[in-house]
Amino acid sequence: MEEYIYNRYAVYLKEHYGQKVYKLPVHIAVNCPNRKYNSYGCTYCGEKGAGLEQKSDAFSVEGQLKYNMEYISKRYKAQKFIAYFQSFTNTYLPPEKFKNYMEQAVQQNIVEIAVSTRPDCIRKEYLDILKSISEKNNIEITIELGLQTANYHSLEKINRGHTLAEYIESSLLIKQYGFHLCTHLILNLPWDNRTDVIESAKLISVLKSDYVKLHSLYIEKGTKMAEDYNNHLFEICSIEEYKERVKLFLEYIAPTVWIQRLLGRAPEKDTLFVNWGKSWWKIRDEIEQEMIIENRYQGKNFHYLGGKCVKEFFL
Repeated sequence: MEEYIYNRYAVYLKEHYGQKVYKLPVHIAVNCPNRKYNSYGCTYCGEKGAGLEQKSDAFSVEGQLKYNMEYISKRYKAQKFIAYFQSFTNTYLPPEKFKNYMEQAVQQNIVEIAVSTRPDCIRKEYLDILKSISEKNNIEITIELGLQTANYHSLEKINRGHTLAEYIESSLLIKQYGFHLCTHLILNLPWDNRTDVIESAKLISVLKSDYVKLHSLYIEKGTKMAEDYNNHLFEICSIEEYKERVKLFLEYIAPTVWIQRLLGRAPEKDTLFVNWGKSWWKIRDEIEQEMIIENRYQGKNFHYLGGKCVKEFFL
């Protein structure tokens, strides 16, 4: 689609690096503090965390990247890659081990390292390591934080294990280091409404997140949420409601933010519910088409900052 609707991450990567860039998921032997100290962790999180489709940590970081780079290079003629430490909490380990994993990711054609973690697992020691690696090897750094929602009541409902305070503190610290910041959100948690979606967009805009990754809630088998779902303790909103929440979010998010995805995906064999039984890309296309028809676009309602109530005196 040529019409401007929202900032697509793929476009950013191509403009920034001069060609198409591929993300390569990396899995390391790491856990999550929320799973360690609370028997099941977040209610939606399964045994594999976010890495349902990635290689085992039986392979070294170096081995995983080389294998995937060789495969993607041959299939797509790719030349530049992002090493994406995806599953669980990748800063929840001793700093020396963290440094070793990150240094293994420094390979030819790796232009960026992306580290997914929790807001309550960010410390200067880890950011110092990443800063040193970045400066020494001319590699960019992105930190991905799982916020999920700005509604602190919902954070408690899903047993997230942190509040908004930790997200705010870690976001500010990451930006001080000059790293890129990506925030993950689930737009249709059963206890959230459209106001929560708008507030999430506002919070992310104020904290200057560079990227946003939107997820649609899926119910993975074997999770606490799956148990509650089977017991009819909550309902998942309709697909039409989810699409409306995405459109609202995009209207309120800052026009400078790049959108990595509009909804999540997971293998059907591992889930009780995922994307209303439709292909994720079909839902994405429907959202984009509806936004064009309805004249809705990213940043359309981004006019709530800068002392909006006294702007009249400066016109």
